[in-house]
Amino acid sequence: MTDTDRPVSTPHREVMTDFGQLDPGGSALSLVAQPVSSIQWVPASALSANDWNPNKQAPPEFRLLKQSLLEDGWTQPIVVRAHDDGARLEIVDGFHRWTLASKDKQVGALTTVDGQVLVPVVTLHETSDQEARASTIRHNRARGTHLVLRMADIVAALVKAGMTTEQVQKQLGMDEEEVERLLDRGNMLNRGSRTDGSFGTGWTV
Repeated sequence: MTDTDRPVSTPHREVMTDFGQLDPGGSALSLVAQPVSSIQWVPASALSANDWNPNKQAPPEFRLLKQSLLEDGWTQPIVVRAHDDGARLEIVDGFHRWTLASKDKQVGALTTVDGQVLVPVVTLHETSDQEARASTIRHNRARGTHLVLRMADIVAALVKAGMTTEQVQKQLGMDEEEVERLLDRGNMLNRGSRTDGSFGTGWTV
């Protein structure tokens, strides 16, 4: 590939799609109507938690979220709704990201401008209390869960590719015991079987 064939890197403002010119028939309106088309950076202090979110993060997951923000940056906006006649922005999804941005100095420093920590948000269209609660549950459940066997395969593949167990711990937000258990599960046929071909009972699901 020659230099003239390479894609030109331009500021994102220059490559943003002009939705109004996509389709004279008006289908572009469906894109403009999507909340993600209107991401805004707002002060973290302008947001408030809701009082119904059932998603409680354990310390390992919270540490992993911090690691993700520090390593990958902000890849997902916080979902909010205008509440109390627009007087405040109530969080529908993204409470833990907001908490880290507000309370963790390292995470907050990523997006501090003029002394204010800013966070990316998308605002839902007019949403009732019931609809907001349902939206929170949908966002939580749609993420799914990590199955043990699939996670074991991933950890085993990372180690096989040359990553140390310490690097796996850091990159995936796991403690030493968790990595060892997943490695054991992933290599059970090689390391966990007895000489007679049967298995021990030390690892159960």
